[in-house]
Amino acid sequence: MFVDAGQAEDETMQAMMDNFLVWVRPRLIDGTHVGWIVEEDGRAVPGAGMWLIDFPPHWMDAEPVRAYLLNFYVDPAFRGRGLAYELLTTAVDDARRRGIKVVSLHASKFGKPLYERNGFEPTNEMILRLDDLQQR
Repeated sequence: MFVDAGQAEDETMQAMMDNFLVWVRPRLIDGTHVGWIVEEDGRAVPGAGMWLIDFPPHWMDAEPVRAYLLNFYVDPAFRGRGLAYELLTTAVDDARRRGIKVVSLHASKFGKPLYERNGFEPTNEMILRLDDLQQR
């Protein structure tokens, strides 16, 4: 997924993957991270995750939880078959069943059209990368 998005396969990516495994395992166990994988001939073709974030109640949703979609990916050989849409509707339906009113994500250039077609809108989120700030 990250290589397709233009990231180099290097030690930084390996460290990120190692750290992700350490991060995700306890969340899979406690149910605050759920995922879906579709297999075809024993091969993982698309996959997606949803992290249930402890989030302060606010004007969009008085409940203290938000769904964050991450790691949506479809193997290039299997794109164009509606698999990403299937995973997206599965995740959104799961969030709805849980009573969650806000679902957010950060879209790649590949996923952005899918999310926009399905009602996701840009927000006013801003970001500060501290590593970049130290170099200035």
